[in-house]
Amino acid sequence: MKTIIEPFKIKSVEQIRFTTKEERKKIIENAGYNPFLIRADDVLIDLLTDSGTAAMSSDQWAGIMRGDESYAGAKSFYVFENAVTKITGDKFIIPTHQGRAAEKILFSILGGPGKYFASNTFFDTTRANVEFSGSEAHDFLCEVGKHPEQRAPFKGNMDVDALETFIKKYGKENIPLVVLTVTNNSGGGQPVSMKNIKDVKDVCKKYGIPLFLDACRFAENAYFIKMREEGYADKSVLEIVKEMFSYADGSTMSAKKDALVNIGGWLSLNDEELAMKCRNLLIVTEGFTTYGGLAGRDLEAIAQGLEEVVDEHYLKYRIRSTEYLGEKLIDAGVPIIEPPGGHAIYIDAKRFLPHIKPEEYPGQSIVCGLYIEGGVRTVEIGSVMFGKYDNDGKLIPSVMELVRLAIPRRVYTQSHVDYVSEVVIEVFKNRDKLKGYKIIYEAPMLRHFTAKFVPI
Repeated sequence: MKTIIEPFKIKSVEQIRFTTKEERKKIIENAGYNPFLIRADDVLIDLLTDSGTAAMSSDQWAGIMRGDESYAGAKSFYVFENAVTKITGDKFIIPTHQGRAAEKILFSILGGPGKYFASNTFFDTTRANVEFSGSEAHDFLCEVGKHPEQRAPFKGNMDVDALETFIKKYGKENIPLVVLTVTNNSGGGQPVSMKNIKDVKDVCKKYGIPLFLDACRFAENAYFIKMREEGYADKSVLEIVKEMFSYADGSTMSAKKDALVNIGGWLSLNDEELAMKCRNLLIVTEGFTTYGGLAGRDLEAIAQGLEEVVDEHYLKYRIRSTEYLGEKLIDAGVPIIEPPGGHAIYIDAKRFLPHIKPEEYPGQSIVCGLYIEGGVRTVEIGSVMFGKYDNDGKLIPSVMELVRLAIPRRVYTQSHVDYVSEVVIEVFKNRDKLKGYKIIYEAPMLRHFTAKFVPI
């Protein structure tokens, strides 16, 4: 059959509150033109993030009822531990309340002034936790990944030669960790090939540097490997997942993505001494080692989600749904990162709004335009999120200016996606009317969450 249907039935629904265009103009103005500050009830289609926004299955809700809420040694922890060990193969599994908590623990211990960390691309909270420790975070995205209009199967790969040059420059003793983000979120949700994972591992092994996976979307990455990389077509997604993790020394995970839950995460390791330090910090900041800031019911839901996410019928539907939206936008001339990634479509704001300079935040202009036009909430991933200032206070722009349309898992149907495409295309047709923005308030770190803007 040509039609790829949702591999699930709808058992419960949530009502959407409709708003008018005039109402939305006032709403976004009151929110300082920042979608993070809009109440969810004022959003028609919410594509701000795919993190924690999934619809859980009936089996996951059954797990909620099974949850053992014992403070220490709960049955639910061992169900969770077995599920994580099954995919990662790691010896020490530490639950956390979400991915950034795992990052906070890891980089608090390994980081500090004079330390340097490398990645294909660090996402916002990962970078913030590295920098909060006093360390520096460096990205080494492959060259083709920096060009939204160019097509390649694995645009999320790390530039291995650049990584080795970086290690030689700063010294292996000053680089505690290399991180591969799979899929590469800031790089357009683009996958990382198994060959690249192996090549990065070889460099890390050569210099004695551990390699960790930022594994938020590990299953989506594995499915891309199955579809695009030679030698993997006949392997199951679970087999590919296990091979991916086999080259890593540990992982951080936001279970709010590919574990199909609304809260949770983990830190997995093979280094016993490091695991002991991480568990000690976990107890101080998150909770005891067998719950880590989560309820037992959450641990059960994560374990079940890890079973469901490697189902190839689900992944085929998931990847095709994103591709479907991308094709509709490409056909209408809307510039996006090509080919479409796994969890989101990324509009190329530089080509969408060539008349708006990076220091006037073209991505933020599109975000506001999409909300006003159709109540669609999205997020800027460009110079608002990743821009920095030089010593004179001048903006150092991000390499790419993007707008992410992140698709929640198992939440929206094809008609919702069709509506989103119509809104984007309508804004694109009237793009000459969009104006830039300036920041009137910003926090010193992760400013995009709370910044306030005014139109120029």
